[in-house]
Amino acid sequence: MMKNLYLPLVFVMCYGIAIAQTNVHFSNPIAANILDGNYNPGDYASTQSLSPHQISLEIEGTINPDSLRSYLERMSEFETRNTGADTLSTTTGMGAARTWALGKFQSISNANNNRLVVSYLNWERNICGMDKHKNIVAILPGSSVDAANTPAGIVIIEAHFDSRCATACDVDCDAHGMEDNGSGSALVLELARAMAKYQFERTIVFMLTTAEEQGLFGAKALADYCVNNDIEIAAVLNNDVIGGVICGATSSEPSCPNENDVDSTQVRLFSSGTIFSKNKQLARYIKLQYLQELEEKVSVPMQVTIMTAEDRTGRGGDHIPFRQSGFAAMRFTSANEHGNANTADSNYHDRQHTSDDVLGEDTNNDGHIDKWFVDFNYLGRNAAINANAAVMIAQNVCSPEGLSIAQTDWKTLKVTLQQPVCDYTEIAIALRTETNDWDTVIYSNTLETSFDIPPGFTYFVSAAFVDEDGVESLFSNEEYQEVVGIDEPARNTKAIELLQNKPNPFDEATSIAFIVNEMPANPIASIRVMDLMGAVIFDCDVPVRLGANEIIYDHGYGKTGTFTYSLIIDDEVVDSKKMVFVAN
Repeated sequence: MMKNLYLPLVFVMCYGIAIAQTNVHFSNPIAANILDGNYNPGDYASTQSLSPHQISLEIEGTINPDSLRSYLERMSEFETRNTGADTLSTTTGMGAARTWALGKFQSISNANNNRLVVSYLNWERNICGMDKHKNIVAILPGSSVDAANTPAGIVIIEAHFDSRCATACDVDCDAHGMEDNGSGSALVLELARAMAKYQFERTIVFMLTTAEEQGLFGAKALADYCVNNDIEIAAVLNNDVIGGVICGATSSEPSCPNENDVDSTQVRLFSSGTIFSKNKQLARYIKLQYLQELEEKVSVPMQVTIMTAEDRTGRGGDHIPFRQSGFAAMRFTSANEHGNANTADSNYHDRQHTSDDVLGEDTNNDGHIDKWFVDFNYLGRNAAINANAAVMIAQNVCSPEGLSIAQTDWKTLKVTLQQPVCDYTEIAIALRTETNDWDTVIYSNTLETSFDIPPGFTYFVSAAFVDEDGVESLFSNEEYQEVVGIDEPARNTKAIELLQNKPNPFDEATSIAFIVNEMPANPIASIRVMDLMGAVIFDCDVPVRLGANEIIYDHGYGKTGTFTYSLIIDDEVVDSKKMVFVAN
């Protein structure tokens, strides 16, 4: 009578043919060994013996706005970091910039007993006339390498290092790229400095990518490397346009309210998927950890906003290749962004993707910047949110492998978890209705927990194990339960239910999910999208499993209209629904 789903989400993505990067390898072979787990953790041990809560607070106090400013001022001196810019000069262009960044990582390592393993990630692809490219990487090896006893998974903190003007391969214009994305690059460098003195259970990778502006290719190089070498990724924290506080006239939706609005106390978390998404679960985890660990202890609290979309309208970032490879990934972005990068518009006067993306301006002509476009204190607060999340994820607490939920009477919900493979002291149970945020998190010391809950809603439930330090694991996939009141009939449950896409209306991408309560004879279904004239514009085969199945439908940007989508099994349409695409 009631909906009880105990089985894992099947998440499917359909893509066109893509050309991969080739010859992806680390210049330092020790870096490859670390990611393979082929090293002695004792060689990178730390003398610090603090709890993760103490470490998080200590890192927050160590992050230095002046240090962030110094990185940005140095990056600006290279004039451009375009992927195709000069690689031979020692003073300008991409070659000089990445040499400096590698050296900065190395100097941080030298100051911390060589705890960071520094390397380029080399890869090849013809971009802007260049065939050979390099990401800049610093790896902080974890203490746990025994995947048989504890769950594996590295944590990646990344930002794209390259910059651009209006034309993607214009290597001659001054592209200082201070907000996009010197701000994210400075954040990653500063976190490497602030975190290098510690050792965590999980390995942490600090990475600056190249060729993001030409198609996310640097991030894809590492994502492909991890897939091809069976390296698990627990979480990807991407930072892109993360230091500016001034709203541009054309800021990409969804964004700031009006031109010159200032917001220095909010950060946006973008991630793919909706109701059954590991990416949204990661974003929710980051927010939960901030609320628990930092919000009441910092001088300037931040509003952490979980966004519905994977990215801004018509835009993308380096978290996407990791999500496409099946890893949990999300993006930090400023509340206010100065432009939508549509430089082809003759009326465009915002700074993003122009030579005006600089640190600030001298409004009184005294030779000193007096109006800053990057807010170093704001950037530091965003760095602390990153670090706090990474510290907790890097505790390597095992996540629940499954849970079941049931309504036992008109106002009681029971949640049951499987026995974990690791030690735990508590269970954390997260509940939400159909919002992006968890409505509440309930803590229990048993694997079976019952609690009262208001009826009349559909609840999405996930869980985490809590270790002896009081740190939650990453939360499990969600299950859901429609809780009915005492006088309400239980809704009839279909064998297979197609859900409404989310978000709807949408722009660029949306999630389409269906629930399988009874297995059909044919374990293969398809999701078909058609326009109102009946023309098929998308068709994707989906393996059918019991429980929740979800795909991300990427419609692309710049189209408007109403479409239908259908779930088809054995050439029979199980159900169809309408969805609306709105280009902004």
